Amino acid sequence: MSEIGAIPEDLRYSREHEWVRVQAGEVEVGITAYAANALGDVVFVELPGNGTRLTMGKPFGVVESVKSVSDLFSPVTGVVSGVNAVLEESPELVNEAPYGRGWMIRITPDHPEEVHQLLSAAEYQAMLSGASQ
Repeated sequence: MSEIGAIPEDLRYSREHEWVRVQAGEVEVGITAYAANALGDVVFVELPGNGTRLTMGKPFGVVESVKSVSDLFSPVTGVVSGVNAVLEESPELVNEAPYGRGWMIRITPDHPEEVHQLLSAAEYQAMLSGASQ
């Protein structure tokens, strides 16, 4: 399980490997360590601008690595209220600190209860365990 790493208990997770941290009425979004590891070295991240309307389950951006290009999917419906501009110059933060400085966007959710439709850390771990067998 070392390639997956620790899965923070305080976050919620999408089946597409995004994580969500609820903070003061907003949700912070990034990709999981599992996803970052599967992608390989991230070389570019394309994110939406502030004020962009997102829909739960729909693409909101792209992450490009030395191996592939992958869509990023919005875990909730709402409006982008913050973008991690540091990733423009330092996309490697997605690999180095996926749950910290490698966060991607903040969303002001239309329906905060959508977060509860996402997976808990235990459910996400179970999903990964099933995928690796």
